[in-house]
Amino acid sequence: MKLVTYAKDGGEQLAFYIDGMLYDTHRANAQLPATMADLLQKWEENIDVMRSAENEIKSGKLSYQGIPFASAQILAPVTHPTSCRDGYAFRQHVAAARRNRKVDMIAEFDQYPIFYFTNHNAIMGPGPIPVMPDHLKRLDFELEASVVLCRKGRNVKAADADQYIAGFMIMNDMSARTLQMEEMLLNLGPAKGKDFSTVIGPMLVTPDELEQYKVPAKPGHVGNSYDLKMRCLVNGIEVSYGSVGDMDWTFAEIIERCAYGADILPGDVIGSGTVGTGCFLELNGTGKLNDPNYKEQWLQPGDVVEMEIDGLGKLSNNIVLEDTDWSILAQKKISIKL
Repeated sequence: MKLVTYAKDGGEQLAFYIDGMLYDTHRANAQLPATMADLLQKWEENIDVMRSAENEIKSGKLSYQGIPFASAQILAPVTHPTSCRDGYAFRQHVAAARRNRKVDMIAEFDQYPIFYFTNHNAIMGPGPIPVMPDHLKRLDFELEASVVLCRKGRNVKAADADQYIAGFMIMNDMSARTLQMEEMLLNLGPAKGKDFSTVIGPMLVTPDELEQYKVPAKPGHVGNSYDLKMRCLVNGIEVSYGSVGDMDWTFAEIIERCAYGADILPGDVIGSGTVGTGCFLELNGTGKLNDPNYKEQWLQPGDVVEMEIDGLGKLSNNIVLEDTDWSILAQKKISIKL
């Protein structure tokens, strides 16, 4: 199934996405949840009814008026996640970023997957991304895939973790690099460089839709892997390209790490981390390493960022400057008197 959340009558509406049209779930069956949050909380008791309703719409047995996807106000598929974590699964990205900083690849990358928590209240879907002036000091995108969970668990093993995944989405882990790099000098974070916007969408795609893309996990790893081509365009120009199949750590292994000694919950969103070449920070670093005169590129107001992943659709956003002169960077203390 492909599931979309869109704005309707001042609220949120869950819908099936079928051939470019949206069909409200509870109109297909009055017992079905009308929001993604309710569906994820009661996934097991509703999933078979959801599939049956979708099949009836596709076959024409169930006929009611849908609306064009292109004319709807599309929201994040999961508008209010219970949490949002972001992983660090692509070795190519990590190795390139460290090479560009002239430091060795870190051995711990190959020992265990890691993640950080980001602001689950700053989730956005397609459309405008409002940014403060400070964010524009090296504003960046990050091309990622993500999953949302549909079962509660604790100490879940990687061999079982794929069963906890409701579906997959595109993720753009927006990053204000100046803020991020300053605070990480204190060996804590990222925080303010990340918590203003994380974009997911435009739809949630269940794993069965991706069977044709399934490939073996990397040697020594456990869990499902999918060769889903991914790319990012800025103002119509392709800047990044890779595959979800390039993940060294699988989502199952990241989930195992997340669930160690802690509850994972329906509605938790987990990102893959950035694919190799998947952000300007990496691209600029590589460019300057090869050419000292390389001109850095960062996102600017008016820029359009489009991300595409096979089977998961296209996520499109535009950068909008907030009308404010408030700057936290300007408040930075130059010296402290003791």
